[in-house]
Amino acid sequence: MSDAAGRLAELGRRWSLDAAQLRSLASVLELLAADPHAPSTVRDGGVAVDVHIADSLSALALDEVRQARAVADLGSGAGFPGLVLAVALPQASVALVESAARKCEFLERAVAAAAITNGRVVCARAEEWAEGEGASDLVLARALAPLAVLCEYAAPLLELGGTLVAWKGEVTPAEALEGERAAALLGLSGGSAVRSEPYAGSVAHHLHVFRKVAQTPPGFPRRPGVARRRPLGGGG
Repeated sequence: MSDAAGRLAELGRRWSLDAAQLRSLASVLELLAADPHAPSTVRDGGVAVDVHIADSLSALALDEVRQARAVADLGSGAGFPGLVLAVALPQASVALVESAARKCEFLERAVAAAAITNGRVVCARAEEWAEGEGASDLVLARALAPLAVLCEYAAPLLELGGTLVAWKGEVTPAEALEGERAAALLGLSGGSAVRSEPYAGSVAHHLHVFRKVAQTPPGFPRRPGVARRRPLGGGG
């Protein structure tokens, strides 16, 4: 973990994280490496510090992320970016929304190991999380689904004026167009793509930003699974 510790220190200087925050992030990396049920193929601390931690922190470049108060991380999985941003944003309440029970159990262990007091695990599908409707000023999604699907998941959860930030690799023109069409139907502005390079060698890395500019129409989100089977914004 010595390489990871040095890299964490660099990230701490870049993003103004204090010693306690860096210890929390180190605890997340240690659990990821040690827990046999960690839901990630990237487990080595020297790699995970970039692929998971630096990648998550890259969103702090956005004002909407730094100023967030109520955050929902959809499809949280191993906790990235939600766990990391909960550490970096102590003023925010962060819901780690995950539908798979085993992943939820890991997230509970991670929250405890890192002593994250402002993070909680919500074991539910985004489409069925009624408590979350209109409750977040920031929704996060990392490598979860096509943009049109993410817009349908996120729009009902956002308060008016809130923001969806989606971590994506390369997005085809067709996906981008479908995302813009879906956004318009759901009360979101068209997405802007912010290029980011969280670590040396990272490629095709963008944060796609959508803002809620109007109320989402009734009937959204649709029943679980429908957004993926019949995404909004398609040519048909």
